[in-house]
Amino acid sequence: MRSALTTLVAGLLLQPAMALTLSYDALGLNALPDGLVWEQGDPGQTFGSSEATRGGTYRATIPSYPLTLRTVGPDSNGATRGIVLDNQYALTSLHPNSETIVPVLADSWAYDDDGKTVYFKLRPEVRWSDGQPVTADDYVFAIEFMRSEFIVAPWYNNYYSEQITDVRKYDDHTIAVTAGVKKPKVDLQLSVGISPRAQHFHNLTESWVTDNNWVIEPNTGPYQLTQESVRRGKGKYLELERKSDWWGDALPQFANRFNVNKVRYTVIRDPNIAYRTFEKGDLDTFGLVLPELWHQKATGPLYDHGYIHRLKAYDDTRQPSYGMFMNQGHPLLGDRDIRLGIHHSMNLDKMIEQVLRGDYERLPQHYTGYGDYSDNSISYRPFDLGLADEYFSRAGFVERGGDGIRVNPEGTRLSFEVSYGTPAHTDRLVVLKEEAKKAGLELELKLLDSQNAFKLLLEKRHQIGWSGWSTGFRPAYREHYHSDNANKPQNNNITNMAVPAIDALIDQYRIEENVDTKKSLSKQIQGLLYEQAAYIPTYMVPYTRLGYWRWMKLPADNFSTKTGSGLFSLFDSVAGGLFWLDTGLKRETRSALKDDAVFEPVLIIDETWKPNFGG
Repeated sequence: MRSALTTLVAGLLLQPAMALTLSYDALGLNALPDGLVWEQGDPGQTFGSSEATRGGTYRATIPSYPLTLRTVGPDSNGATRGIVLDNQYALTSLHPNSETIVPVLADSWAYDDDGKTVYFKLRPEVRWSDGQPVTADDYVFAIEFMRSEFIVAPWYNNYYSEQITDVRKYDDHTIAVTAGVKKPKVDLQLSVGISPRAQHFHNLTESWVTDNNWVIEPNTGPYQLTQESVRRGKGKYLELERKSDWWGDALPQFANRFNVNKVRYTVIRDPNIAYRTFEKGDLDTFGLVLPELWHQKATGPLYDHGYIHRLKAYDDTRQPSYGMFMNQGHPLLGDRDIRLGIHHSMNLDKMIEQVLRGDYERLPQHYTGYGDYSDNSISYRPFDLGLADEYFSRAGFVERGGDGIRVNPEGTRLSFEVSYGTPAHTDRLVVLKEEAKKAGLELELKLLDSQNAFKLLLEKRHQIGWSGWSTGFRPAYREHYHSDNANKPQNNNITNMAVPAIDALIDQYRIEENVDTKKSLSKQIQGLLYEQAAYIPTYMVPYTRLGYWRWMKLPADNFSTKTGSGLFSLFDSVAGGLFWLDTGLKRETRSALKDDAVFEPVLIIDETWKPNFGG
């Protein structure tokens, strides 16, 4: 016999209008715990300017067209993925300066005594880009979606099973999200502050991957991809349009932000052509981090006469892990002595001075800039031909062939392919290649377009990958270095690291509640990774350098942030979309160019957040 409660629920299912008005509490299901203390956080310092105006199209460039518009599954982890994901907001975020919790899709939250669960009250005004309301059901569906075998994303399947263990609905606008382990509050928020998935939109079947390659998924951010850019611009450009009725416009934290009507990313594969396009005024901003651009190209009348402004702004934050990732699945690179020999054959100091004009700094290790979670005693191994000879000889590469490259007794040459996806980096690698010959090591340079270079790494078909990873709030070890991700495609363990001692520490680090112990474990992991020597850190660039046409405007104050997330960032929920395009000034500038008019040159050096990474 069915219980009275079951009968009541069954009856309500026949009356959907009534069911929507009743909470789970009213049904006696999943009642919220007593004594919860609700917090609303504080958007803190807001960044928008009251001088900002709406309108215009912001024009940027991407080096290649995405292989898919999906953000999960095969071929989805490309450089343009962020364009889609950055408009898919989460429950909460971090303030870029204070690193305190900022409300986004949730307006308040409370912590459970279990140290793993956070309760969220959702903003009822949030809408998907197709106009449908975002409700608790979309968060419950998000975990079902991420666990589904149909999305063909093992890493996400695992993460949303082990790291996010439950999402519970209390009513249409109240949920709880539970992590797999206890964590400090800020870390916990970042773990469980998930993004919703549009339940009404997705149909999880065996053909989901192919069915959704070029489908525009509903999002919650201020911009959405246009159908035209997928239909007519495929292979040529991506375009996003500002939502005229975006739910966030009513909130003070989003005031005077996300000001341009459209954003167009044009595919320009050659960076030299991209720069010339910028100088013609057909791109609005251009990154000038490359020394050649900053010192050589960003000069002349356009800059001296004030048409294009220059800006250098420092950031004091976690540093991306630029470097050389050695695939230990390769027969020779599985030998630690060979890997150590390669370390000591890389004359990175010469490369930085000769090609990069000394602008960049040496990166000490993979996890630099994480405060007490970084072991600042770890540093890069120096270029040392004596040590290179010692390690290569120990690995059996004593003799040299007629071309100076070492060979072992079996006749195997000490030669490796270096795969990379940025043409502008060729000069850097040529210096390393020539210097490595002095050690009897041959580097064969393999340039691919950026999408295929990254795909090669994810499929573990590379030998040495010249690449870099972005950062997270805390050091992320499992995805990069746990054996669960070794010798399998489509994940980030591109060194194929599989060391039991490292696995054990990573597993302990993931579940550790005590902050001091967690910091100690982090440093121990970094020590073992250093000993394993599968990653060669190259350089870090703790600043942004930009050129921008004079019609592009930033707030007069507080446009830079500690994490570097301001400036001309487009979509970031906390500090993005600060700039605006002065259409009147653009017309004036176009006219002035024809008349050879002269304006005051502008160079801004902002050292507000200049870092000092101690060692």
